[in-house]
Amino acid sequence: MKIGFIGLGNMGAPMAANLVAAGHQVTGFDPAVSCPEGVTRAATAAAATDGAEVVITMLPNGKILRGVADQIIPAMAAGAVFCDCSTVDVESARAVADQARAAGFGALDAPVSGGVGGATAGTLTFMVGGDDASFATVAPLFEVMGQKAVHCGPSGSGQAAKICNNMILGATMIVTCEAFALADKLGLDRQKMFDVVSTSSGYSWSMNAYCPAPGVGPQSPADNGYKPGFAADLMLKDLRLSQQAAEAADADTPLGAMAMALYAQFVEQEDGAGRDFSAMLPRFEKRGRG
Repeated sequence: MKIGFIGLGNMGAPMAANLVAAGHQVTGFDPAVSCPEGVTRAATAAAATDGAEVVITMLPNGKILRGVADQIIPAMAAGAVFCDCSTVDVESARAVADQARAAGFGALDAPVSGGVGGATAGTLTFMVGGDDASFATVAPLFEVMGQKAVHCGPSGSGQAAKICNNMILGATMIVTCEAFALADKLGLDRQKMFDVVSTSSGYSWSMNAYCPAPGVGPQSPADNGYKPGFAADLMLKDLRLSQQAAEAADADTPLGAMAMALYAQFVEQEDGAGRDFSAMLPRFEKRGRG
């Protein structure tokens, strides 16, 4: 398949490389970084879409997505599908999908879960919003870049699923870190706590698969000095998107709002910027009740 890929940063580059490795012809564009090996570099975002059957974007936010859409939709080939894999606000996802459909193209919002490790290994999960025909067209590419793709519903549904998922993730990571810090102060061995909680009613992905305590559970960023697998900055971005969506939908999400406030404090006022989102644990270790 001939693919245009716009946005070749930490996530986009390995995704594009996996498509090349699977035999697809990929033309890429990113104003800030070079293309991975095997990806043909285009001079502009619009040029990357030349003749492409599928155009994939992986961009930082909704504002940039809208700007890129304005550039590439007029240049896309007839019958192409615009597949945005960025994590953005639901409103931007729906607006860009409407813009693509109005120009005669298929459109999908397909944010991902799995981080840089999943992008590199080709084990991402895609949460997809859009029409059935466009999903069927891009499904073989999802299989190359990931281990699962869930068609969640019409446009915007993929972003809605990603936002809800990461609101849960942010809140559960915070309480997992709180629990380890409390266990320390109560004299409970961390390994013993993990052995109990990971097989009891308190188990969660944050505990079982991504344990924030170094040397406990499977390998995680905690065992690498909290070098980001999923940066606290990105968690803050996603939690802000969740609260923006909650406000628009008149949904009461007090724990989501508190998680957003804590990550904002951690990233913007403390030492969380550039660290993994599980680095909340050393934060709580240092703090008392007051």
